[in-house]
Amino acid sequence: MKKFLKEFKEFAMRGNVLGLAVGVIIGGGFQGIVTAFIEDLFSPILGLILPGSSLTDFSLTLFGSSIRIGDFISQLIHFILLALVVFLIVKMVNKVMSLGKHPEEAPVTEKVCPFCRSSIAVEATRCPHCTSELLLDEKEEEKEVAEAK
Repeated sequence: MKKFLKEFKEFAMRGNVLGLAVGVIIGGGFQGIVTAFIEDLFSPILGLILPGSSLTDFSLTLFGSSIRIGDFISQLIHFILLALVVFLIVKMVNKVMSLGKHPEEAPVTEKVCPFCRSSIAVEATRCPHCTSELLLDEKEEEKEVAEAK
């Protein structure tokens, strides 16, 4: 039983699980804010333009059936606002996480000729501009010996 509790504790305290739990809790709280915004502010204002008291009450009647378009539009706006906020939060977290990272350096593909100062390929043994023979570094010599074998 102790081993089970220890494993559960390790699982529950991992960064991904804690982050997910915090996200769900904050998302639930924010959902209430968005719902209140749509039902208490947005829908009544739109209801002034559309017939009815609010957007959620707006409906069309076709062949005796009532189609509640207003409720659908209200839920669609609700979803778009939540998705926008989640996107902005994820974008902000990614930016904060990337602050400490250093960009990877690209491999060196060119060097400067010591005689004419032209830019040449790292593998070059002779400068294409001034035709001077270039001395190889120890690393380059080891690499050429290894490639020859």
